[in-house]
Parts: sequence; structure tokens; C-alpha cells
Amino acid sequence: MTQVFALHSAYGLATASAAIDAGLLPPGERVLVPFHSARVPETSTGIARNPALASLRARFDRVEDLDALLGPLHPSGWTPDEAELPLLSRLFARAWRVDPRTVELFVQSPQVAPARTLLELFPGAPVTIVGDGLMTYSPLRVRMPHPVAARIVRVVYADVVPGVRPLAGSPAAACVPVPPAAFRTALEETDDGSPHDAVLDRDAPTALVLGQYLAALGLMTADEELALQERLIDRALEWSPRRIVFRPHPSAPPQLTRALRARAEARGVAFAEHTGAVPAELLARRLDARVVVAGFSTALPTVRALYGIPIASAGTRDVLARLAPFENSNRIPATIVDALTRSESAPDAEELQLLVDAVGYAMQPVVAAHLRDRAEQLLATITPADRARYFDARRLAELGLPGAPAGTALQRLLRPAGGVGRVEEWRLTALGARRRVGRAWKAIRGR
Repeated sequence: MTQVFALHSAYGLATASAAIDAGLLPPGERVLVPFHSARVPETSTGIARNPALASLRARFDRVEDLDALLGPLHPSGWTPDEAELPLLSRLFARAWRVDPRTVELFVQSPQVAPARTLLELFPGAPVTIVGDGLMTYSPLRVRMPHPVAARIVRVVYADVVPGVRPLAGSPAAACVPVPPAAFRTALEETDDGSPHDAVLDRDAPTALVLGQYLAALGLMTADEELALQERLIDRALEWSPRRIVFRPHPSAPPQLTRALRARAEARGVAFAEHTGAVPAELLARRLDARVVVAGFSTALPTVRALYGIPIASAGTRDVLARLAPFENSNRIPATIVDALTRSESAPDAEELQLLVDAVGYAMQPVVAAHLRDRAEQLLATITPADRARYFDARRLAELGLPGAPAGTALQRLLRPAGGVGRVEEWRLTALGARRRVGRAWKAIRGR
């Protein structure tokens, strides 16, 4: 069996490498097929050439760069016509020196190109989803055709939210959690070993704040973004650090950092900015951070699971209220971080799993139809405040879930029940009864 790993992120590469190290994957020839997912590939270094990832790439028998094969076409735009697939299948099998009959695919996002295209090029290949942080806990964004969905055999993911199963690939796919210790070992190999500059000095008790440029996603204005970042500084101060290290989002404007520096220094706390390439999780370890504060970054549960560092957030409730449409892929990551960092006691794994399942169903009621009972179970017991926090009232009404507003008489008639509106349900029931009467009449007449 030849295992083809089509990966695009360092996190996904570390997850796959850790799974290999832990013996969680079957034996076989392993071919890494890296590609660049950035909108403008020229502005960043992909996993195929990043020198810090060299040891992780060495886990594989060989590397076949997908960008080099497709160029100048961007991988996310690689959606060939159906008539071209048989020819491309033979060409790719020859280019990669693989037998299409013995290929197993490992992909990060099976619902979009280029992973979706590879699934079509090798229609008989079993499929494994490789996790890429908290997004893996969300259901797939689209309903995969049954011939494709039936081939998803497992989901391999870093177990950074211990005890919680991801929804990607469910219900048929087997969940394969990568132990935090194995993932930590693989992730630490990506440390570039650069000298510890003054920012990385561990003498002063330090809080690490991670910036997320939410204004670029249209979730808030620039002024609201600044106010949110200031709240992150204030949350960090709750741990009484003598210094705050701020890691800005690469797209954030420099005036944002200047404003945060002024806020920290006005409160008598030193402020430093770090813009290096070291992953946020490793930066927290290098700093021996007292706390890591962010919006809803995957780094938060990861640093807590790998290093036991306390985590905090700000603005997650606002983000949950503004994410649109409701099925926005960021909803599950924001939900998990919000639940783990609320001032009240954090939920246990079983409670968090129920919340993830319920929100996942509300996001994708067709893809995650098997989770409706779980959603009803949560919504029947959740407090009104928490229901409003995690669920949109209109969404509950559309799906006929507990806690939905009563609505008008017409809305109740048109409200879906079991996937169709009530009026349509009655029409279909009447049509079925009419057909049964017709069959009975024919039987009586002996026809």
C-alpha cells in the first residue's frame, strides 16, 4: 500500500509525523505531497521548503511537490472537468510512480480542492482525514457523495482537547487521537533553534498574547478590533506578569501594536513584540509563559494540553454572535475556546462533547443529521443564557429544536419538521394516503 499525504500546514504535517512515530498508521510506502494553500504563495514559505520542517519531511520515503506539478495553477483552483479525470489519474500515477489500485489518501480538507480532486483521481483509494487544529472538530462543510464519504475510514488528529471527538468524517470514520506527548515531540522538532533574543528572556514573569486580525474577516471594525485586543491585554494582566509579549497577526497594521504597547506600559508592565516564525506553542514554552491569551486560536488548547500552561480569551462571545452564516467553519473553534476559558468552571470532556455535537448539528443538519438527538438533549437542559450564547434563535426555529421562539401561526405551519415544512409534510402524507386507497380499490376490484 502506498500512502499519499496531501498536506499544506505545519500543524497537519506535525500531526501526521506524530501519528507515524506513535505507530498509529498501517505500514506502507509514504509519499508526502505538499502544497501551498496561501492565497499569494509568493508571500510565505510552504511546508515543502520550510527548513524548520526538514526533520518532519524526513519521516516520508519521498516528497512529490504538488505545486511544482500544477504550476502556475493554484492548488485551490485545481478543479478539472470530469472528462479529464481518467487521463489525469494515469498521468499522476506515472509522475508519482504509484499503482492507483494500492493508493491510500491522507488529506486535510477533503471537501475542497486540491484534496477533493485527488479523491476523484483515485476513486478506489481509502481516505484518512489529517486534523488541522480545532477545525477538525467541525463537521464537513458540504455533504460528500456517498461513494466518497464511504471511503473516509479514519480521522487522525492531535488530541489537544482530551476526551472530545472531532466531527469531521463522522459517523463512519474511526477517530485516531495522537497522544499529546507524541505530538509535542514532533512539534518541538520544528523549533528552528534560533538564538534566544531579548524578547525570549525568561527572567521576567511573562504573559503571551496572540493577535487575531478579525477585522480582515469582516467580523468587526478596526476600532472594535483595537478594543478587543486591549481586552486581551487586560486579561493577561490578571496573571500579574511583569512583561507582556505580543505576537501580532501578520496582516495586522502596525498602529495596533503601538496602541497595545501604550496600554500595557500605562499599567506598569513591560511590552515586547515577537514576529518570528516559531510556532506560538513553542514560543509559549520558550517564554515559560504564565498564561497565553488569544481570541479563539488553536494554540490555546494546544499549549494547555502539551505544556499545562493556563489559557484565557476575550471576545469569544462577540465572535459567536457575529459569525455568519451560522455554519461558518470558525464557529466550533470559537465555541471550544469559549467553553474552556469562561470565568466559570470549564466543562468536563463529556459536557464539552455534547456542546460540540449540538453546535455541529445546528451548523450542518444534513451532514450531521445523526447528531440531532444530541442537540435536543443539550437544548433541553441548557440555561437560556447559554442557549443564546451558542445558538441563533432563528436557527433553532428553522430546525424545530427545543428553545426556539414560538413564532407566528404561519411560521409554525412552515417550520421544518424532519427536514420538510409542516405544510409539505401534510401534503406528502395526504398523497401517500391517496395512493394507498387507490391500491386497495384496485385489489378489491381484482385488478
